[in-house]
Parts: sequence; C-alpha cells; structure tokens
Amino acid sequence: MGLFKRSHASASGFDWAGLGWLFLFFWYFSGITQLLILLTGTSGFSGFRQAFVMSAVWLAPMLMFPARTRILAAVIGVVLWACSMASLGYFFIYQQEFSQSVIFIMFESNTSEAGEYMTQYFAWWMVLAFLAHTAFAVFLWTRLRPVYLPRAQAWLAAAAVLLAVVGYPLIKQTLKHDTFASAFESFESRVEPAVPWQMVVAYRRYLQQLDSMQGMLASASKIPPLTHLKDQEAGKPTTLVLVIGESTNRQRMSLYGYPRETTPNLDKMRDQLAIFDNVITPRPYTIEALQQVLTFADEDNPDLYLSTPSLVSVMKQAGYKTFWVTNQQTMTKRNTMLTTFSEQADQQVYLNNNRNQNARQYDGDVLAPFNKILADSAPRKLIVIHLLGTHMSYQYRYPPTFNKFTDRTGAPAGLSDDQVPTYNSYDNAVLYNDFVVSSLIKDFAKTDPNGFLLYLSDHGEDVFDSVGHDTLGRNESKPTAPMYTIPFMVWASPKWRADHAWNFASDLSRPYSSSQFIHTWADLAGLSAKELDDKKSLVSDAFVARAQLIGNPYTRAQKALIDFSLIKPKPPKQQTALNL
Repeated sequence: MGLFKRSHASASGFDWAGLGWLFLFFWYFSGITQLLILLTGTSGFSGFRQAFVMSAVWLAPMLMFPARTRILAAVIGVVLWACSMASLGYFFIYQQEFSQSVIFIMFESNTSEAGEYMTQYFAWWMVLAFLAHTAFAVFLWTRLRPVYLPRAQAWLAAAAVLLAVVGYPLIKQTLKHDTFASAFESFESRVEPAVPWQMVVAYRRYLQQLDSMQGMLASASKIPPLTHLKDQEAGKPTTLVLVIGESTNRQRMSLYGYPRETTPNLDKMRDQLAIFDNVITPRPYTIEALQQVLTFADEDNPDLYLSTPSLVSVMKQAGYKTFWVTNQQTMTKRNTMLTTFSEQADQQVYLNNNRNQNARQYDGDVLAPFNKILADSAPRKLIVIHLLGTHMSYQYRYPPTFNKFTDRTGAPAGLSDDQVPTYNSYDNAVLYNDFVVSSLIKDFAKTDPNGFLLYLSDHGEDVFDSVGHDTLGRNESKPTAPMYTIPFMVWASPKWRADHAWNFASDLSRPYSSSQFIHTWADLAGLSAKELDDKKSLVSDAFVARAQLIGNPYTRAQKALIDFSLIKPKPPKQQTALNL
C-alpha cells in the first residue's frame, strides 16, 4: 500500500492528481449537461458554476474511506449516471434543463402521449450519444485511485469539504432569510443544477407546488357560476382566441408610433386590427396582474379572484371547450397560480419546463399546438395562448435570425455604451413577438373561423425608456409609464364582423385598465350575466371612464394606489388609427 501511495504522490506527499480524477468523475455527470446548456446559449453560467461546486461533495466519502474508493465511486456513480441520462436526454430532445415542471408534465401525460413524444423526437444519434456518455464515465472510473491521508487529516479534510460546499451556503442563506424554510428553498436552488439533487429537489418542489395548486383548484371548484348567464352566440360554431403577452411595452412597438420598425407584420395588418392605445395594466407583475385580468378582481376588490369565476370558467359555463397553451414556466412557486388557471381548462399544453427563467425559449413553439387545436372538432372553442413574450433576459427570447437591431441607429441619444446591447435585445424580442402574434392571427384566419383573436400583454417593461435612461425592468415602488403601457388589439374574422357591430373607432383611445378585462371580453363574446357590467367594458356604449389606478391594492392604507395620469407619457408623434 505504501508503494501505491508513493508512486502517485506529489513532491509534497499528497496525490493531487488522484484527487483531480475523483473530482472529474463526479463532476462529469452534472457538468456535461450544464456545459452543453452553457455552450448552446440555452442559459447562463450560474448552473454550470453551481454544478461544479456541488460535485465536490462526493470527495468527502472518498477521503474518509480511501480503501473503498472504487466501490463507493461505482455505487455513487451509477446513481449519478442514471440521473444524468435523464437530464441529458431531456436536453437532447427539448434543449431545456430538467426541472419540477418536467415531473409535472410526466405525471400529467398518459402512455399514449408519452409514446407520441418518443416517436416525434427520438433520433438514432441519441443512442450513440448515450453510449458515448456511458463509455466515457466508465473510462473515468478506471482512472480512479485512493487518495490517502492520515486518518485525522482525512476526516478533517472531508469535514472542510462538507462545510464549504453545504454548510457555509446553508448558513449564509439562513442569515439572509427570515425563516429556515425560505433559506432552505434558496439553498435548494443552488444545489439543483447538480445530479442527483436535480431530481430530488425537482420532485420535492413538484409535490409542494402540486399540493398548493390542488388546494387552489379545490377552492375554485366551489365557486358558484355566473347568475343568469346568457350567450348571444349560443348554438353557433365559434372559436375565440385570447393571446396573453409578457413584459411587452407598447411604446416600443412601431404599431404604436415607435420609430424603429419593431412590428413590421402587425404594421401591415393595421387595417384589420382594432388597436387600442390607452390601455394599462394595474400591476407590473405577471401573477398579480393576471389575478385581476382573468377574474372579477380589480384594484378595489383584489381578493375577488378567490371567490368569483375565472374567464376560463365563464367560457366553460357558456358551453365552450377550453384549451390553454403556455410557453411560461409551469410548476414554480411563482407560477402556481398560472398553472391553476390553466388547469381549469379542458386541455392544456405546457411547453416551457426550464428550471431557470433566464433560459432560451422561443414563443414560436406555440404555433404547432395552436394549429392542432384549431383542427379540433369541437364546434365552440376558447383557446388561450400564454406567451413568454419579451421577458428578460431578452436575448433568450428570439432566434439569431431576428437580431436586427445591433447599433445605435434609432436608439435614444442618452443611452450609455453599456446600455445599448440590452436596449437592442429588447427591441429584437419585440420584433420576434410581432412575428409570433401575427402568425397566430394568420393561422387563425386560414381556418375561416367565426370568432375573434384578442392580444394584450400582462404588463410592460422599462428598458431604459424613462427620463434619464437609468431604469431597467419593473419596480412597483418606483413606477414609470413603460411598466404599465400595454398593447391591446383585436382581430375579427369576416364571418364575425358580418354578424356583429365591429366599429370601435370612437373607443380606441378610451382610458382603460386591464383589471376590468373580463367585462370587455364577455361583451365581445356576446355574454351577459348579473355579475357582468357593461360600464366596465371598453367597447360598450355604456362605458364609463374610471381613473386608471396602479399599485399594490393590499397596501392602500399607505396610499399605494396612484392615478396613472400622473406618470402618463406624452402621445407618440404618429397616432394609431383604425380603418374598419
């Protein structure tokens, strides 16, 4: 044994090369997928870094029990290999990182759907890739050798590894958070990129979010339906489409007067669209905004989403078969409410199972399932398409072919050199969003439907737009107009226009908040009920203008709600018009 130690020891007496092979072996199972994610630009560096650090935890048992190095490494390696095959295979197929959302989709899919996915996405090169992955893991295992230290030093070194990789981050998160539960959740996010914790954390979070979602669904099932609901379209084949955008500020759309041509496709369709130019969102965050947009909740009664039907439930009550296609993340703590809304539909299509929000995901993925649903035999359909839109990081929202804006041409003069790339990437994301939304309209029109498609964004985004050009993102405590100004437009088929009064020329500049959206949607769809109010419908002759209030309604005692007119931007030089 002494000869073995001496033959592999460095001049200082410690076998650093042996330790390096051990680390490389354990890192390989997490690192290969994270390296591919990084190199393909699917996501940033954080996952790769976290997987690198977490892989060191397996050195502890190797240092404590060097005589059993090969056996321990083999046992641990088999577990890591199995987990890495799942995450690597998922990346091969979807170019996404494994997360709790994947587990949700797995349990939501039946055997037939699973077989369909395998048939559609399987390629023979994947078998070769898996064999190569396995063969290299075996090769690394053959290079492993014990790394000996005096017993006390070995246990001290192992403790130091565990403290550095697990103890220190957990203590640090505990000091930063109010509760241990929130600290542990943050710690989980650090270890999640590494196998097998990727599977362990994903499954635990899946169970946690599933329990929360099922509780919400159980509560929603007890909400009584609308009173005396009447449908002017009852008995008629009808298809209605609601497209919900994300983080798209209408001030950055050429359709609304922006000097850069960011919406060329919608610009060409201008005469076919009812383009409303004075609609805002009540809140600059997705969940909080959609709680009001998709229910009867508003700034005056923010909790009504808990006790009144959602838009999907209303349409089901009216006899529509309902579909929900989303490119948003599915099972995350923040998005549980969104998944609850989607689960109220008859059928769901979940496309974005990335662990990280800042990961490459294109909204063009919604087009195929949208067209498949359009072909569904149901005579009356509601289709909700929830886009990822122009959500940061903006460079992940569009393919390279849409990288049109690359310099200062058309950008504000006050931007710094560091701000220009981000400013441009947002405009490129708007450009791609234009392609997706216009494609949805065109695909819908090809079916010669009796119905309409309405597009609005959940909220806006300030990307160096405000005075001073120093604001990026959204902050409700420091509101700026771009965070709230949203696109709002409707396209109607010739069949629908022939049977409905469809001239909104006098309505396009009405001040409106999407917190009242359900009343407008119902009015457009020909629905009426005791709970529906024509005075809150943007397109009703009975419309009554209200103050466009923004802010957190739960802190109204602190005067958190303000009138948007106080921060409202000046009208664009080129006014939006409608020719219908």
